[in-house]
Amino acid sequence: MSSTRLDITRIGPRGDGVAPSADGPVYVPLTLPGEHVEVEREHDRGRLLSIVEASADRIEPICRYVGSCGGCALQHWRAEPYENWKRDLVVDALARVGLEPPVAPLVPAHGAGRRRATFHARSTGGNPRKGEDVLTVGFAGRRSHAIVAIDACPILAPELAGALPAAWAVAQVLVPLAKPLDIQVTASETGLDMDVRGSGPLMPRIVAALAEVAGQQRLARLTRHGELVLQREPPLVTMGRARVRLPPGSFLQATAQGEATLSRLVGEAMIRGGRIADLFSGVGTFALRLAEVARVAAYETSVPAVEALLNAVRNTPGLKPVTAEARDLFRRPLLPLELKNFDAVVFDPPRQGAEAQATQLAASKLSLVVGVSCDPVTFARDARILVDGGFRLESVTPVDQFLYSSHAELVGVFRR
Repeated sequence: MSSTRLDITRIGPRGDGVAPSADGPVYVPLTLPGEHVEVEREHDRGRLLSIVEASADRIEPICRYVGSCGGCALQHWRAEPYENWKRDLVVDALARVGLEPPVAPLVPAHGAGRRRATFHARSTGGNPRKGEDVLTVGFAGRRSHAIVAIDACPILAPELAGALPAAWAVAQVLVPLAKPLDIQVTASETGLDMDVRGSGPLMPRIVAALAEVAGQQRLARLTRHGELVLQREPPLVTMGRARVRLPPGSFLQATAQGEATLSRLVGEAMIRGGRIADLFSGVGTFALRLAEVARVAAYETSVPAVEALLNAVRNTPGLKPVTAEARDLFRRPLLPLELKNFDAVVFDPPRQGAEAQATQLAASKLSLVVGVSCDPVTFARDARILVDGGFRLESVTPVDQFLYSSHAELVGVFRR
């Protein structure tokens, strides 16, 4: 395969440099606008061979695994153009559906770093006693299923410092692995919470060995596909005044500062008093804080998340009344007749957005809706539905808790 030279003109939505060519754009990871590069090209992808002329905005990455690990796309870019680009991801997504609301500057929310991570583990198989098996624990490679073994990650919070050694220790118990493992680790206030997925059924002696390792690594809890192996302490996180016991493998905002920033933006837009519906509520990120000033009804698909939310409410004095219901809002969105009981709504769906629920919100008589999203494209689609239903998208604030990635979060305020 021969090499070719290209001029990078912009950064694409996934964080790759983009170079125009006679037969369409070519995407080259780890490059920046204004750079002249030599690449090995295959169709619309280019593998960087050398930088002939570097951008003045290029900086030294903070991690030695950049280029092989697929976790970070833009550690090599100076902060100001990076932040402008990430804000533009939101602006462009909205513009594509004909919306041009005021979009605030990007709010950095990386803070001390990510408090949850999913490591992958894979072995080559064979007899480990004869040295035939090689175990790899780390992150997925760039656009690859290969696993890049790492010994540290600078974007993780200090509270996750023991996560990687613990993941190695747990994976070693399961060698040789029948298939790759996903090892999700969350930093709670009482220690590391680990959930292992992909192992398949385990013999009792293996479960006992895992429990021993969990104790040695001083994990707060170890579960396998959500089933308890060992718990030393219930994993707890604080949300507003409440302390929440996390269900195994439950969703939590990636950084503590990200959660605080999103919650602040939602709280500033919300009414005080009255009744608020929190849709896709999770374990109560917004509901528990909003309940300090208003009555809240929370709706969430996950039964364990609903139970964790209600348990937190029962153990937190001084909150306004809170109800919570397990409900699949994709298949059974709240209808206008149900929504008439509320003065305002906040919704925070998964990446696929909330098209069905947005349709019902648009048909309701609500005057205030606050949308939170981790995907500008699906948010824009849902925002278009709300605007077509009579709402005005009053403001949008982009939030960056996934530093160096192409993921942007946001809070949008809709009023009739």
